Amino acid sequence: MRKLIGLFLLTALTGRVIAQRAGSAEEGALPAAHAASAVKAPAGSRVLNVDSAVTTHAEVTINGQRVPYDAVAGTIPVWDEGGKPIAGLFYTYYERSDVKDRAARPLVISFNGGPGTPSVWMEIGYTGPRRLLLDDEGYPVQPYGLKENNSSILDIADIVYLDPVNTGFSRAVGKDVPPSTFFGVNADIKYLAEWISTFVTRYNRWASPKFLIGESYGTTRASGLALELQESQWMYLNGVILVSPTDLGIERSEFVQASLRVPYYSATAWYHKALAPELQGKDLTDMLQEVENFTINELIPALAKGGFLEEGRKKELAARMSRYIGLSEKSILESNLIIPADFFWKELLRDKGFTVGRLDSRYRGIDGKDAGDEPDYNAELTSWLHSFTPAINIYLREDLHYKTDLKYNMFGPVHPWDNQNNHTGEDLRKAIAENPYLHLLIQSGYYDGACDYFNAKYSLWQLDPSGRLKDRLHWEGYRSGHMLYLRKPDLAEANENLRKFIRASLPKPGEAAKY
Repeated sequence: MRKLIGLFLLTALTGRVIAQRAGSAEEGALPAAHAASAVKAPAGSRVLNVDSAVTTHAEVTINGQRVPYDAVAGTIPVWDEGGKPIAGLFYTYYERSDVKDRAARPLVISFNGGPGTPSVWMEIGYTGPRRLLLDDEGYPVQPYGLKENNSSILDIADIVYLDPVNTGFSRAVGKDVPPSTFFGVNADIKYLAEWISTFVTRYNRWASPKFLIGESYGTTRASGLALELQESQWMYLNGVILVSPTDLGIERSEFVQASLRVPYYSATAWYHKALAPELQGKDLTDMLQEVENFTINELIPALAKGGFLEEGRKKELAARMSRYIGLSEKSILESNLIIPADFFWKELLRDKGFTVGRLDSRYRGIDGKDAGDEPDYNAELTSWLHSFTPAINIYLREDLHYKTDLKYNMFGPVHPWDNQNNHTGEDLRKAIAENPYLHLLIQSGYYDGACDYFNAKYSLWQLDPSGRLKDRLHWEGYRSGHMLYLRKPDLAEANENLRKFIRASLPKPGEAAKY
């Protein structure tokens, strides 16, 4: 009897599970690479199991090719210096199952930002093998659910999506762990580098070419990790991909940062048909070239004069800006040519009874009153939460069979967040300089008002003052917003460009990493 009870407890606590779909491999022991993290998360519990894994088998058609893969949903611990688990990070790992030699197969390590949000957005919106149901422009539809992502990059690379502490299912082990261990620019980079090293070791991926892809605050994270992985884990990357990047700690004055938003304002006004006919009739990128030249060559030099800018010149610039961004000359002059973003989102369509979105200004919202200097809510974010939240819960719990009563935090408690000593842009420059194999790709949406595309271009220009690294630095623009992959045409194009970047970042046989 005691033996039976002991066997039951052992199975309940450490049961290894391989869930199946129709046509998948037979149930059995986990592959050796997975065995170290093969503890089943206990169902009916809100206590995180810090070391767990459930594997499913599936297939996806990508560019007409059928791609079989294993999907592992699980947790791997974060340890303190004494080897004690202090947190469990949830991850999903997709590994193409018909590839025998992984030494040459790229591994993409993916995360989002916030800080405080999990990797859900790019996992089921962009690069993963399953994609949530949306209309062709990226708006929610019912019934909620998922379908194959025929644009996924899983055909050419394996992908792991990781959720930092307090995002998704990831949690600290106890309240005695200081929040400062996780919640700050440099603390975040430090513990995630350790975790990535553990993951790469468990899954035997040290030989593989490695890429980081981060979105939004995840670009700050990726930029810092590029150097931290090199210098503390001795792990060298082939590529870093920044989707809708932050300023990366690259300093710029208030008037420079505000001026760099003007092309974004112009793109938004163009989208909502708020410009003069001669500008509205141009293609978006042709029109933006004119506005970018105005911003760099006229607006920024003029604002450098501050209060000593000649009154006539100030009025002339206000008239030009009004033509480019769709606001009145009066409102522009009242703001001394520096337009607050909140005011722009409220003002552009005020006469039509709408606000425009912050992260994606294609979205429109309705406020309680037309008066005011900022919108009541972010029209785009509430739309995204509407569609992504049910989809990720359906996917992880029903498709990937990860059973837990933990709430999946779309936005978790990570504040206060220590933003001091953010030198991630310089970290990225140094990592690229130290590693001749390392390439950078930046992807931006023209309608993103939080991490606008022209500030991203500026960061690219300022990243390497020497100019000697520019052949490995690349930027791309898309006719979407912060999540530039939500529109169906952009999803296909952006993923194809990721393929091209990954392939171009792999050295030729025998090519040494040297200058």
